[in-house]
Amino acid sequence: MGCLMASVTLKDIVKIFGKTEVIHGVNLHINDREFIVLVGPSGCGKSTVLRLIAGLEKISKGEILIDDRLVNDIAPKDRGAAMVFQNYALYPHMDVFNNMSFGLKLNKTPKAEIRRRVNEVADILELSDLLKRKPYQLSGGQRQRVAMGRAMVRKPSLFLFDEPLSNLDAKLRTQMRTEMKRLHQKVQTTIIYVTHDQVEAMTLADRIVVMRDGYIEQIGKPLELFQKPVNTFVAGFIGSPPMNLVQARIAHSNTGLKLCFPGALQIPIPEKPDAKIQDGMEVVMGLRTEDLTVDNGGKRFPEEWNVDGVVEVVEPLGGETNMHIDLQGAKFIARSEGRRIIHVGEKMKLALNLEHLHIFDAKTSLSIY
Repeated sequence: MGCLMASVTLKDIVKIFGKTEVIHGVNLHINDREFIVLVGPSGCGKSTVLRLIAGLEKISKGEILIDDRLVNDIAPKDRGAAMVFQNYALYPHMDVFNNMSFGLKLNKTPKAEIRRRVNEVADILELSDLLKRKPYQLSGGQRQRVAMGRAMVRKPSLFLFDEPLSNLDAKLRTQMRTEMKRLHQKVQTTIIYVTHDQVEAMTLADRIVVMRDGYIEQIGKPLELFQKPVNTFVAGFIGSPPMNLVQARIAHSNTGLKLCFPGALQIPIPEKPDAKIQDGMEVVMGLRTEDLTVDNGGKRFPEEWNVDGVVEVVEPLGGETNMHIDLQGAKFIARSEGRRIIHVGEKMKLALNLEHLHIFDAKTSLSIY
């Protein structure tokens, strides 16, 4: 399936609606054939950025380049981008073949070429047996594939997806995520994909762009964002359940610095060469649920990394169990393997994996450790 190549560059992009600036000088370079996911809460500007790239909104300041060609004033249909919307936008009175070929007919593509392209794409998307069906005879996942197929037959150099899976139920979403990934491997084209679902972002993306309030907070590979969030927003947004983020103060102890929490809890801070922490600082401590585990007497960690706690809420998920735990006055979510039965009110020793400890400045929310 010969799609064209496309890299995309956004330079100091600003978008103003009326008097309100909603995108504040965004810079981003997307490589050819990369699968980029823009993620963030509702209203963060991710869909606006996608519409600016598509040409459906006009940019107020800055430059957009597709394959080093300035496209600021180029019409959407001439940008080589295909957009797939959340509601699929299929024509209800046309069968799958005619839905997929509609754009080609408008462009007066020869009939034989239309048939060849539709059949080729239908083959890739496993729609060959459904070409005679109308949209109402298709499942949500099949409609989604038809919408993608209609974009693919135009051989765009760039796919833009705006929350394409948000209308599907949970099981189908998981299935379609796998299909999207498979599709990208087959079609080898540049994809820019918008979602508010961080699990979707983690599983699909080559790189994730985390947005908030019209700014880019961090860009990186999924595991990079998971392991090295630059601030508390990214730390709390990426990962499920979110990272434990708890207010604390740094103080001196006999063996170095420690974190003191409201209540009695104190945790040693392992030494780290590039840490920007000092005595008396107000901070936010970050630790992922998988780094707080029930100590089964395994001597993996130093004794002072083990803490006594009381279980307050139990959330069994089958393969694992999340526990809301009170650690001497500080509240955390910890994880246990699913086969172990845990009761509310149970006292237990938890092992804290402080090799994965994060510390953020309470004032700036930036990572300092």
